[in-house]
Amino acid sequence: MKKSLLILLVILSLAFVFTGCSNDTNTSNEPNKSTGDAVEFVDSSYIVDANWLKENLGKENLLILDARGADTYAKGHIPGSIAVMWQNFADMSGAPGENPDWGTVLEPKILSEKLSAFGISKDKEIVVYTSTKGGWGEEGRIVWMLKRAGFDNVKMLDGGFEYWKANNYEISKDIVEPTPATVEVTELDNSTNIDTDELASKIDELVIIDVREKNEYEGAQNFGEARGGHLPGAINITFNQFLKDDGTLKSAKEIKTILDENGIEKDDEIVTYCTAGIRSAHMQIVLTMMGYENVRNYDASFYAWSGNPDLELQK
Repeated sequence: MKKSLLILLVILSLAFVFTGCSNDTNTSNEPNKSTGDAVEFVDSSYIVDANWLKENLGKENLLILDARGADTYAKGHIPGSIAVMWQNFADMSGAPGENPDWGTVLEPKILSEKLSAFGISKDKEIVVYTSTKGGWGEEGRIVWMLKRAGFDNVKMLDGGFEYWKANNYEISKDIVEPTPATVEVTELDNSTNIDTDELASKIDELVIIDVREKNEYEGAQNFGEARGGHLPGAINITFNQFLKDDGTLKSAKEIKTILDENGIEKDDEIVTYCTAGIRSAHMQIVLTMMGYENVRNYDASFYAWSGNPDLELQK
């Protein structure tokens, strides 16, 4: 009897010891939130998926902008969309490099007139798409521009037209004419843009991302640039590195890995640029989605910088 009691006490003591050693508030069915492994987009309001657009095509207040241009639009587009181009809303006077403002967003009065003619008003729910695969991120440029003009409800279509088509969603060849509206833009938000003078004066304080292709970064003059090379100290991360093969955006975790590998921190003051501020506007949007709060697009971009012989370039 005494021997049996002794054995029972030993078993109970051992059970208590093992239970105490394994005591943890996190169970195997609950992720450890303190590890920081989970990476998510901080702000996903800049993008919408193809399925959402398909389900909302008939929505009365929805305005869809096809940013591929009128000729491509005429060959087939998402039903109800109207054809626009980023150039409709930019200063296209003169020649790249000669006019230092070539390709930059129009001043508010003229921009208001252009937006009014296309019926792009702030009361609309706006979705912009383009050819994401092989494109220049034109949808990002238009979303970036509209955000600067004070538009809140404007989004990029994830994957663009090709992803829409790959899902066998409806395609139309009916030409939709814009319905003019009265739009007034009083000022542009400069917190997401930087001009040449400020960039030149602060260049040693900034993290600069050149989003062009590698050969452009190394000196190729593919688009009539006055000189070849890249801005001093610039890091080369092409804007399409953030995209999957199907043109949709990579996961936040994948994008953060790319940024971490290049030593880019969330508290850095970041400037993105490309040839004319198009691809770089797309990256500015994605970085904002990731929670990098101090990111500006250099919309005059390499055309303006290379066109000024007083500004340094590296190869």
